[in-house]
Amino acid sequence: MAIVYKFVELSIVTDESIEATVNAWIKQGWQWDGIRFVVTESSRRPGMAFVSFVREAPEDADSTPPRTKPRLVTD
Repeated sequence: MAIVYKFVELSIVTDESIEATVNAWIKQGWQWDGIRFVVTESSRRPGMAFVSFVREAPEDADSTPPRTKPRLVTD
C-alpha cells in the first residue's frame, strides 16, 4: 500500500502551536513523522517550522500524481 505525506507549515513556532498542530492531525488519522525548523543566524528561535505526517493511502485512492506540470504551449 502507498504512503501519503502531509506537511503543515507553522509561522508561529511555540510549544503550544506545535502541540495543537500535532494533536489536530493525529485525531484525523495521520501519524507524526517529524519536525523541521527554519532558523536564521540573527535569532536563536526558529522563525518557521514544518511538521510532517504520514498515513497509508486508501486502496481505492487514485494512483495519478497529485500535481502535474502545466502545459506551456497551447494548441
